[in-house]
Amino acid sequence: MKKLMMSFFAVFAISMGASAAIDVYEFETLEQELQFKELGHTLRCPKCQNNTIGDSNAELAQDLRQKVYEMTKEGKSKSEIVDYMIARYGNFVTYKPPLTLATSVLWLGPFLVIFIGFGLIILRSKKSKVVDSSSDEQWDADKEARLKALLDDKNDGDKQ
Repeated sequence: MKKLMMSFFAVFAISMGASAAIDVYEFETLEQELQFKELGHTLRCPKCQNNTIGDSNAELAQDLRQKVYEMTKEGKSKSEIVDYMIARYGNFVTYKPPLTLATSVLWLGPFLVIFIGFGLIILRSKKSKVVDSSSDEQWDADKEARLKALLDDKNDGDKQ
């Protein structure tokens, strides 16, 4: 009997935790519901950093979902809600930050690295061609005679 009571209590405790994690949001129109779902998948959780507020279980994400729900129910547009979140949490809350002086490194940095990388590759290849051509001139002048002499000696040795 004691084991039965303990197992019943364990199942009850687990089921209470599972049902507490489900949030239900009711909307007046389908447009409000779609806007809420879209914002839930486009706003980033400031605490989790790589999760949307719809995917995160952090308390801050739950608060943000609740605020988005309230603002959606009030009839606020998507841009008004996003502007509110940016004003409160900064550009980090969006996955596509605008081009500002602070974010210019993020937007322009990859292009700058590619440009500098190709520039270095071109410069190094031009330098190596200049070095190769100077060594070719030395080959023509100094070593050609020695090569002919060696070849003549080998050819003469074959005739005997």
